[in-house]
Amino acid sequence: MKIAFLGLGNMGTPMVRRILAAAHTGNTVTVWNRTLAATEPLVAQGAKAANTPAEAVQGAEVVISMLFDDAANESVLLGPDGALSGMASETLHIACSTISVALADRLAAEHAKQGVAYVASPVFGRPNVAAEGKLWIVLAGDGAAVARARSVVEPLSRGISIVGDRPSQANAVKLAGNFLITMMIQSLSEVAVFAEASGLDPAAVLETVNNALFQSPFYTAYSKVMLDPPEQPGATVELGVKDLTLFLDAARAGGAKLTIAERMAERLEEAITAGLGKTDWAAGMFKATQMASK
Repeated sequence: MKIAFLGLGNMGTPMVRRILAAAHTGNTVTVWNRTLAATEPLVAQGAKAANTPAEAVQGAEVVISMLFDDAANESVLLGPDGALSGMASETLHIACSTISVALADRLAAEHAKQGVAYVASPVFGRPNVAAEGKLWIVLAGDGAAVARARSVVEPLSRGISIVGDRPSQANAVKLAGNFLITMMIQSLSEVAVFAEASGLDPAAVLETVNNALFQSPFYTAYSKVMLDPPEQPGATVELGVKDLTLFLDAARAGGAKLTIAERMAERLEEAITAGLGKTDWAAGMFKATQMASK
């Protein structure tokens, strides 16, 4: 199978490594990234590098994209020398990016015009989870296209949910999940601040409550990141702002008013104003909560 992969950021690179590791004899993987240097380690592992998105997808049976935001998706997929212009009618495009519901609908329409199968496939998991091949993958699109996509993404995942026949439905699920992560981070942050104010060790309080009530590996993982930030953020506060904005935009388009989400948008903006935008999402929100409590 000829696979093209577009976007080699924190998530894309470990995903390509998993695909290369799982590749059968005769499979080829062509990679493209805006910064060509990011392709070099993957070329050393057997991938081929392309200079443009359109070049990368030439002859590909499957194209996988993991691009940062709406603007990057529009530029790489629909812009001059964009990837969609180079896809053949038999190509399957699996779009893994976290993007707006509105853009997902537009991409579906543009693919339909070109006669190219399009499946939305956003993922849940940080880069370390991607490296382990344990992402949870959400699929939506035409049934036959989803069946093709499933066999391609299975090596990347610990599980797959198929949520609908309209691609943007998968993007809506992803935005809903990321909102719940936002609220989990904020609740953990406020409990940690409360623990400090009570003269207690925040780590001990969070561990005790999680063991007693939730037994959640996500509470455990995010508590650790929050209190002991990694040198390299898995996700930043800026990314949290982007995802929450998309969630609220989709809610408003559907006629739903989400009061807590709107308040969280204000807290995230407070974190950005405090200069925490590029810090780890969990650690940055904990710091912002500490600052707001004084």
